[in-house]
Amino acid sequence: MKPIRINNYCFDRIHAWIQYDWQIPQFMEVVIEVFYPENRKAEGLVMFNHGFLIGNDLLFYPKKIIGAFTDDNPLFGINPSAYYNYSSAIVEKNWAMAFVTTSHMQFEGVPWIDIGGNPRVGQEAYAAASYLIKYGATDFFFRQEEKNRGLEIFDPNAAEKNRFMKPGCNNVIFAGHSVGGAHAQAAACGFETLQELGRKSYRLFDPVIFDREFLPEYTERMSKWQPHERANPVGLLQLSPVDQKILPPLIPGMQPYREALAAKKLPILMIVGQYDCACLNSKNSNPPAWSATPGDTNTQFAQLAPEGSNSWAVVANVARGSHSGYLTENSELCALADSAKNCPAGVGKDTYKSCGEESLFVNALLKEFINIYPSEGGFQGEFCDWIKSDCIQWLNRENPIGSLNLLPMNGGGYIDYAGKSTRCKP
Repeated sequence: MKPIRINNYCFDRIHAWIQYDWQIPQFMEVVIEVFYPENRKAEGLVMFNHGFLIGNDLLFYPKKIIGAFTDDNPLFGINPSAYYNYSSAIVEKNWAMAFVTTSHMQFEGVPWIDIGGNPRVGQEAYAAASYLIKYGATDFFFRQEEKNRGLEIFDPNAAEKNRFMKPGCNNVIFAGHSVGGAHAQAAACGFETLQELGRKSYRLFDPVIFDREFLPEYTERMSKWQPHERANPVGLLQLSPVDQKILPPLIPGMQPYREALAAKKLPILMIVGQYDCACLNSKNSNPPAWSATPGDTNTQFAQLAPEGSNSWAVVANVARGSHSGYLTENSELCALADSAKNCPAGVGKDTYKSCGEESLFVNALLKEFINIYPSEGGFQGEFCDWIKSDCIQWLNRENPIGSLNLLPMNGGGYIDYAGKSTRCKP
């Protein structure tokens, strides 16, 4: 498709295949949605892992077969950007924002189900972000590959026409909601850590990206890319992350990735909702995202911010917050997480619904998060500079926006982090 321009931003879709490791014939079809500034000088990229939309309906494979003859692709019918349209947050600082749509299937016969716990999805998000940084908004990456210089398909001006990031800029905030929030934890670890942990879990990661629409063209494996061509994680934003650890060989969960993040000097935010049992109930998320019980170590946040650690992770709890309240468009599938059958505590008129105050809060939070980054490099400063940043100051209050309130945390204030009583006062 040709890019669609809306005011000073363009919207485009890219269709490709990712081979997780260049030595292993295992592939995943992806469609990347991306919003980028028309001046093609984006200061950074938000890479968003959507949750409930990972996967497809029961008719996906028949549609895929039919689409081969009708020039249609069922992945193009899935629009995660509509459900997480925080695009106004990126405009002020001239950032870009992207999503990856895939056709995952964790259980035979129900391809629309993704219950988290699959590090491959985070690897895909990292690969997609790196693709956008190196090649820009194009399906035809091979036109700018040096290995094709001298061939008819080579275009010496392709890179200049396709790239939309500021030269030398590879800053990426990885973000996500629900299972996508847990997958984003893996992506935010960065290339070297993804490789290291991938070797330990038999999920090798040195991806090659293919164009499979017309030509069997492919990129060099990512380990041969220059460091500035790969995504540089500068932040992580998780909205009610849902993880699972079931049958570790198949669904191992993200604990090793959270433990790796706990040792990084990386601004990390986790937002949960008061009535969001999809992420707070151990029956729905293993482990739960967060617990109000002091000393509870069986949570995602405790793994991100172990007691006594130097972790930069910060958590906040939205009063009346639900699981689907973050959405900018209603989804009946996502709303099931807040239904009476699945979450009795969250039922009622008091919880936030999609397209409301909670989604406005996330949009404003993302804007504040982006504002902490300079035009070059990652966050400038140490842990106390992060805690005292305008973003955290904005977040650490009862009423950050509109009528939405946060619940107070143990030890005072409206945020929590490792060593709150001794490390740094906001």
